[in-house]
Amino acid sequence: MSPRRLEAFSDGVLAILITIMVLELRVPTGPHGAMLSALRPLWPIALTYALSFVYLGIYWNNHHHLFHRTSAVTGGILWANLNLLFWLSLFPFTTGWVGENHFAKTPTIVYGVVLLLAAIAYYVLQSVIVAHEGRDSALARALGRDWKGKVSPVIYCVGIALGFKSPWAAMAAYAVVALIWVIPDRRLERVDVDEST
Repeated sequence: MSPRRLEAFSDGVLAILITIMVLELRVPTGPHGAMLSALRPLWPIALTYALSFVYLGIYWNNHHHLFHRTSAVTGGILWANLNLLFWLSLFPFTTGWVGENHFAKTPTIVYGVVLLLAAIAYYVLQSVIVAHEGRDSALARALGRDWKGKVSPVIYCVGIALGFKSPWAAMAAYAVVALIWVIPDRRLERVDVDEST
């Protein structure tokens, strides 16, 4: 099976997830709905939406680069990809739960657990692809030590633990992981350039 078909399916799922999340941003109505002050109660939802949007963007970007370097899709890769999409599909629910409850402890911890499980699922997907492509493949060489992939789960676990005392500290930890990944990761792009020269 061609990686393009799997990538197109995953792109569609991610687009739907972003659409579902944005629908949680309710338009203020009523006599004061047109006033700027009517947006004040929405800031927790908007803030959580922005963080989750960035996360989905990061996953979409890395997923694209990963499958650009994948020669073929096996059954194991299909299931590993579905595992990742399952955890990502929980983003709209946990995003809305955290936002609607103004960063309460339990929703914030569950949000972190979903982020952690999505990161683990991505690592599993990446590992299954590398095993299929070969340990000496261009993809394996490009991924190298993958320090971002190793440090992210640790920060998620710290954030989850912090969530029991301070949900704000937990959200800050989750934001740190997003900032680490928002900085472009050129490893896979460099392989493309090296192989074309």
